[in-house]
Amino acid sequence: MTASFSIAAKLGSILILVALLIALVKQLIAFVGLVTTAVQILIAIAFVAVFALVAFLAYKAWQDRSKAA
Repeated sequence: MTASFSIAAKLGSILILVALLIALVKQLIAFVGLVTTAVQILIAIAFVAVFALVAFLAYKAWQDRSKAA
C-alpha cells in the first residue's frame, strides 16, 4: 500500500509540473503578444512623427519661397 501511495505521489508531482509548465508557456505567449503590440504602436507613432516633420519642412520651405517672391 505504501508503494501505491509513493507511485501516486510521483505521478501527481509530474502532473503538477506539467500544469505549471503549461501555465508558464501561456504567460510567455501573452507577454510576447504585449511586446509585439507595444512595438507596433511605437512604429506607428514614429511614422506619424516623420510624416509630420516632412509636412512641417515642406510648409516652411513654401513660406520661405513665398516671402522671397
